[in-house]
Amino acid sequence: MSSFADRAAVSGSYEGVPAESLAHRLDVPVVLAFDEVSSTLDVAHAAAAAGAASGTLVLADAQTAGRGRMGRRWASERSSGIWLTLIERPRDGSALDVLSLRIGVELAPVLDAFAERRVQLKWPNDLYVGGRKLAGVLSEARWRGEALDWVAIGVGINVRAPAAAEGAGLRDGVSRLALLDAAVPAIRRAAAGRGPLSDAELAAFAARDFAAGRACVEPTAGRVRGIDAGGALLVEIASGVTAFRAGSLVLREEGKP
Repeated sequence: MSSFADRAAVSGSYEGVPAESLAHRLDVPVVLAFDEVSSTLDVAHAAAAAGAASGTLVLADAQTAGRGRMGRRWASERSSGIWLTLIERPRDGSALDVLSLRIGVELAPVLDAFAERRVQLKWPNDLYVGGRKLAGVLSEARWRGEALDWVAIGVGINVRAPAAAEGAGLRDGVSRLALLDAAVPAIRRAAAGRGPLSDAELAAFAARDFAAGRACVEPTAGRVRGIDAGGALLVEIASGVTAFRAGSLVLREEGKP
């Protein structure tokens, strides 16, 4: 075990399962499980800075200040979903630009088994069911000079649809432990990927693309034409197809010009 694991060992329990048993069950070196944290991402970065091994998993039953892209923050309701961050230490940063998309491609078919409908993907980091957001991914890298030190992969999955938001949930009766059993290996497979998206990954994304062919208003007004191997959103405008590597995708509401 790493020096961090020697000092911190394991922490808490999750769904009544001790963290040490859960680490063995999920085949990860350490599980840090909490009743409530501000954000599992913050805990993961602190653990990684203290030497946590690749594969260390942070779980919380609730988050008071979970965060997403572009500084968005929210509270994650107690026991209503999976709120996790996985620490990985890739050899290089060649796949960082596509990591959230790659995780979505791996995670979507896994979540199909727990959802009422087929899970779809929305650039750059969301998973949808029935037109509503089911899950999101946020990856944050830390560097030591020019070398990648670690990446913290935050994933939130609604087991129960949020009461105060237009989100989706999974089927009634889904076990969070069963969901972890399926989701953690999928996230780790994606994290092990290198380089740009493969043709197979692009085809898998296209088959689940929530926005394909739809009109959008951001990152520009146009029509969505998928993504490229580097993870850019492709939008058709009057002058042709343009690639966008940053920003948010906002679709035009039906019936509006």
